[in-house]
Amino acid sequence: MRSPRTANPRRILFQPWPLLAFALILTVTFVRAEDWPQWRGPNRDGKWTARGLPETFTEANLKILWRAPIGGGLSSPIVAGGRVYVTDSLEQKPKAWESIRCFDEASGAPLWKYTYEADYVLEYAFQPKARTGPYSTPIVENGKLYAMGIMGDVVCLDALTGSLLWKRKLTKDYELGDSYTTPSLLIEGNLLILVIGGKPNACVVALDKSSGHETWRALDDQWTYSSPIVIDFGGKRQLIVWTREAVTSLDPTTGNIFWREKFTTAYAVVTPVFDRGHLLVGGVMFQLDPQKPGASIIWPERRTPSRTLLSQTSLPFLQGDCVFSNRVNGHLVCLDTATGRELWRTDRVTDQGNAASIHLTPVGDSALLFTDQGNLIRARLTPQGYEEFGRVHLIEPTYFIYGRNLIWTPPAYANGHIFARNDEELICATLSEEAAPAK
Repeated sequence: MRSPRTANPRRILFQPWPLLAFALILTVTFVRAEDWPQWRGPNRDGKWTARGLPETFTEANLKILWRAPIGGGLSSPIVAGGRVYVTDSLEQKPKAWESIRCFDEASGAPLWKYTYEADYVLEYAFQPKARTGPYSTPIVENGKLYAMGIMGDVVCLDALTGSLLWKRKLTKDYELGDSYTTPSLLIEGNLLILVIGGKPNACVVALDKSSGHETWRALDDQWTYSSPIVIDFGGKRQLIVWTREAVTSLDPTTGNIFWREKFTTAYAVVTPVFDRGHLLVGGVMFQLDPQKPGASIIWPERRTPSRTLLSQTSLPFLQGDCVFSNRVNGHLVCLDTATGRELWRTDRVTDQGNAASIHLTPVGDSALLFTDQGNLIRARLTPQGYEEFGRVHLIEPTYFIYGRNLIWTPPAYANGHIFARNDEELICATLSEEAAPAK
């Protein structure tokens, strides 16, 4: 997610009963199949497997179960083991604090909060209408939560209690200066992988997730807003990183480069999307080599900055022979995967304007669309066109940018529910008729 930038006792009351405590530990340690424990969901691909969705969304069948007050930030909520986690901030110039908050998934009751002081050095961070806060979405794995703040504070917490296990201050270790650290964290094996734009040769850094110690570093590229992904293709696990200078495939165990394609863009923002050998990076489509790590660009033929941008705010998806995505101005478009040719566009999804946002989540033969106005839509997207089944307003847009209030943060979907946030509250609404309160 992108925002304009210049120059660029946290504890829970323990139950005394051992069996209950043991059950709680098991709940957090083992992420359930329908949880949403990281950026873009369990497989980091933005897809959701849901049951019992109503044919259309209305205020009658989409009910808000709970609301919880939170502060500023553009990070998404995550859901794991009956708990919901979100990061936020509080600014009282000249000081700022960032927090990781934990809520009960079923009731929204606050369980714990871990807070630390953050060095918000840019004047933009203290503007009241466009509140800054963490951009990077946290991740939960094996009972531990990992989070990164906007100024390079990385923490590992016990996901059950919120107690600190280790912490790193990246601005001091990697010469970040006033650069924001915004891409969401990724776990690969024993490594916690961060894209931070550090120096020297530390755009990408892999930390041992149990200690926080560096394992490897790679690339001399500048900062980026785009979160990395790992794919299996060409006989290798490949870490895909998009910066303003290039798209690079790295060996996630060593940081060595497999392949690298240079092109310059002003907005390296959205997460790359992969499907059946096709890799969409912004507005550039790659065909990956199935025999070995390698890639070639299919389109566009001219790779000027304007042509390599599809959307700087929204998450697209690939389905069949089509790319479905928001355009910069708020039009939803369908492109031919092989050629990039536009098959159709519609202006019915959200208001047109600079930095409009439509987050697309495929669900079976339809899709969920979450817009910059806080609306949730269920629709069918095909090569023939856009068919809307219904929409409902979920949450108010509160992030003031380009003269209007927007929501840029994608929601989380888990266990028949949607979890959405703005700069003031986190909400949980039921989407599935089969959904039961989390236990």
